Amino acid sequence: MTPALLDAASAALTDMLTFTQPADAVLSAFFRSRPKLGGRDRAFIAESAYGVIRRLRSLEQVTASVAPRTLLIAWLARHGGHTLREFEAIVAKDEMDWLKAIKATRLDDVLPAIRLDLPDWLYERLAQQYGDQLEPLMTAMNRPAPLDLRVSRMSREAALTNLMTDGIEGAPTPYSPWGLRLKGKPALNKHTLFTDGVVEVQDEGSQLLALLTGARRGEMICDFCAGAGGKTLALGAMMKNTGRLYAFDVSEKRLANLKPRMARSQLSNVHPQLISDENDTKVKRLAGKMDRVLVDAPCSGLGTLRRNPDLKWRQTPESVLELTTKQAAILGSAARMVKTGGRLVYATCSLLPEENEAIVEGFLAGHPEFKLKPVNEILAEQGVTLEMGDYLRLNPQTHGTDGFFAAALERE
Repeated sequence: MTPALLDAASAALTDMLTFTQPADAVLSAFFRSRPKLGGRDRAFIAESAYGVIRRLRSLEQVTASVAPRTLLIAWLARHGGHTLREFEAIVAKDEMDWLKAIKATRLDDVLPAIRLDLPDWLYERLAQQYGDQLEPLMTAMNRPAPLDLRVSRMSREAALTNLMTDGIEGAPTPYSPWGLRLKGKPALNKHTLFTDGVVEVQDEGSQLLALLTGARRGEMICDFCAGAGGKTLALGAMMKNTGRLYAFDVSEKRLANLKPRMARSQLSNVHPQLISDENDTKVKRLAGKMDRVLVDAPCSGLGTLRRNPDLKWRQTPESVLELTTKQAAILGSAARMVKTGGRLVYATCSLLPEENEAIVEGFLAGHPEFKLKPVNEILAEQGVTLEMGDYLRLNPQTHGTDGFFAAALERE
């Protein structure tokens, strides 16, 4: 640590704490404006700024401050693995005395929402759902996520051997048959396995969502909210590059990001389609034609707090309510595309029941032609050893993945 590096991290954090844009976008813009920062400095800035956002409420409690530099120093001392001696050359004498007190402060008697670094509204909803499991869940959510890869066109054992030859360590993921979990955060963008499309960065939970579709060769399939296409590419691999795979999204930019990934993956059965909304004529033309439709719905993203800790401060009860209206409309529209005997998979990366079970139950009440297919049956069919019931519910504490929910619905 140096005074200049501390100042740079404080400046980045100041921009991120406005919460007007996603934290990763703010940090990317910050780094673009300072091209002379080296890789190690960027890593320090990113880790410490995200660290403060993860622990924001408890840091504000122990420091009695909202000043970015104060919060940053407190995080570095309490959670960043830095000794007090490391601060002697970079902070004033009175700050050192304050820092010693901050480092020793305990949070035993504060409100649980403060200790768990959650806004009150979110704490109340999660506590109702998870009870005494909420504390270990949030402890897991406050750790950075590992780097998971999905392997295609090669066995994952061969891919792992190839990576280890280049000094990149990892191990097979416990549930996904295609997954590798790497040790640390190695740079992969120039590795031949990445440039040749043999490996894609994808959380193991996201891989399992694709697997729930049961996609097969020669089918007609739609990824209804494709985004940048991680699950689209997994579906294409399951289909062995046969059949027809539509990738729908309302964002031209996200679909543009899919194109280089398609080129790397060597998939020729993917057809990206820009739609205006869930009622676009492109959707209506395909009514009753799809074997499988995956709806990874726009959601609060509260299952991804390991990667996007700013979401717990950016989302509100009102924004979640708005999302649930959109989720119900998207699921209803996507269902029209599913043919008799076909499967519809609804998924989110949210922890909240109103975005998950409530949406599915509301849909089933209005669509008697669809029946729930228990997820445990699908996982058994796919040879995945993972105890589940009717729904897929994943979290970092239990499964080492992001927080995901999914339901499989079949048209009778």
